[in-house]
Amino acid sequence: MLPNSKILRFLHPPLPALPPHNKPTSPSPPHILIKQHCKFSRRDLTVCTNSSLLLLLGSALVQPFSSSRAEQEDSAADVGAQENPPPSCADDKSPTKRAFLDISIDGKPAGRIVIGLYGGDAPAGVSRFSGLVSGAAGITYRRKEFVKIMPNYVQHGGVRSYGVDAELAKRTGPAESLVTEWDKINGNCPGTKNLAGSVSIVVRDPTKPPPKIKLVAREGKLQIDEEEVGSDPNGTQFVIVTKDSPELDASTLVIGRVLQGMEVVERIGQVKTVKDNTGSPYFRIAKLIGDKRATVAERGFNRPYSKVLITNCGLIQ
Repeated sequence: MLPNSKILRFLHPPLPALPPHNKPTSPSPPHILIKQHCKFSRRDLTVCTNSSLLLLLGSALVQPFSSSRAEQEDSAADVGAQENPPPSCADDKSPTKRAFLDISIDGKPAGRIVIGLYGGDAPAGVSRFSGLVSGAAGITYRRKEFVKIMPNYVQHGGVRSYGVDAELAKRTGPAESLVTEWDKINGNCPGTKNLAGSVSIVVRDPTKPPPKIKLVAREGKLQIDEEEVGSDPNGTQFVIVTKDSPELDASTLVIGRVLQGMEVVERIGQVKTVKDNTGSPYFRIAKLIGDKRATVAERGFNRPYSKVLITNCGLIQ
């Protein structure tokens, strides 16, 4: 419904005619001008108000439709991205050798896990894992336990970073080669690397703080030195993924996948663990002030109550 002439005059009242310059007149007060140009009946005001409300409601109704159309387009784009995920390099890898792990839970045999190793894609990682499985380096995973059970993966503790195990672990080579290989694979392979059934070595800790800068006096001169905070993984811990875990891509190097015995891995994942209490306000305060008890408690989170061991391991010829 188009507004009539009275409504248009109400919305855009005509300007008062200016008097000629040769006839000076006294200016009229502003309130008199407003009264002269705003003489409308109640009916005219009602019609004008209803027309303005219709215009406002029309614009308010059109806006949700346009926004909903944009949301539909965005959701369609997200669905397309989910249906066409970025390609992964996991399908192109083929195992070059096989290894086995015999597992026990609280002293009772749980079964055997057979792992296919990607010797052609991750030679440094496979070489280290093979040496630890077979015991060729003088140290082995035998009688070592799983230390963390998460909803998406289980983690083995590897060899210790102190004592005799640490001295023997040095023979397997430096962990820097694993980090270099991890960096290369991450650059060449887009998408998630730690898919369900993958076996990966922990090569770095993304949560490790940067080194501290300090001044050191050497030969009578002040020099800037960096002090490492914490320690890097020694390249012997490994994880077996039960569900796709892209959060592990920043810290682990994929070296193989489970060929047989995935039911054994799932059985390990069902073992009861220590409750993760990182959301507690008391833990947050203790962590913030640097209380060592919080660090010790954090190490115990998600640790299994039962003892999950590798009773025997080796390479399958």
